[in-house]
Amino acid sequence: MHKKVFAPALFDCLKSYSGKQFAKDAVSGVIVAIIALPLSIALALASGVGPEQGIYTAIIAGFLISFFGGSRVQIAGPTAAFATIVAGIVAEHGMGGLALATVMAGIIHAAVLVLVLVVLMPYAALIPMPCIAAILFSVAYNMCQWRPFVRLCKCAPKSDILVLLLTFLLTVIFDLVVAIEVGMLLAALLFMKRMSDETEVRGWKYKDMPEDQLTEVPLHVRVYEIRGPLFFGMADQIGEITVKEFTRCLVIRMHMVNALDVTALNALEALYDECAKKGVRVIFSHVNEQPLHVMEHAGFVDKVGRENFCDHIQQAIALASQQ
Repeated sequence: MHKKVFAPALFDCLKSYSGKQFAKDAVSGVIVAIIALPLSIALALASGVGPEQGIYTAIIAGFLISFFGGSRVQIAGPTAAFATIVAGIVAEHGMGGLALATVMAGIIHAAVLVLVLVVLMPYAALIPMPCIAAILFSVAYNMCQWRPFVRLCKCAPKSDILVLLLTFLLTVIFDLVVAIEVGMLLAALLFMKRMSDETEVRGWKYKDMPEDQLTEVPLHVRVYEIRGPLFFGMADQIGEITVKEFTRCLVIRMHMVNALDVTALNALEALYDECAKKGVRVIFSHVNEQPLHVMEHAGFVDKVGRENFCDHIQQAIALASQQ
């Protein structure tokens, strides 16, 4: 047998591939990835494993299917819902039960198709087209889910309703690809807006602390608390942190900061450089794992000094009092 029989179809497609085709395929790939990401997570959770395993599986399977697939326009995914069924069979009957179920499913599927072709096919021509249209209309009516659509329009925030209606109109007027692109962009902007509303930078006050945790703050120490994720939309608020002429130490409490990006890190570094020029020592309190990892990777921890990173606010204030 000729070796070309076993060659992946991808090799033949690349012979006549062009930059214009790549641009279109890149857009299609992004759209499919956006759809597949939540689907992979949902299937992983339904199968009883972690969401990261669903993402890993989607990456590996997507590469293998595209590499060995029979067509460059093939998109594998509609049968992914069977993963939950497969997981249940393996959990209850093992891999042997899965092999037996696969064989029996193939045999029954082939038998039903033969029965339809041999016995029922002659009667298919007798079905009037209006009946088929009515069946398709009923299927479309059940799939449209207008009741959840109306319920979402009644109870969802106005911004979410705007995204929902705009995506719906774009799907009807143009196509699903345009609707998904615009919908994802608007959803991302809306998410950033909500996150920025949740983040705040303010001076630390005693009223924020329980009675048994009140700590005396020396006059030369200034404490600021940051709450919420720190990303590029919040970099300006870091610039609102100020020090007085008599301030010798600045304590930044970050116990409620769960995420930090490079733009916000640059703002923190600019704040540190400004304080260093004024001779003000900067101490960070309770920096969580992700922000600390970003700071270490950028060399900010070594620049500030690891001794200036404390686990608790009391420890940070005690260290600042020695200044």
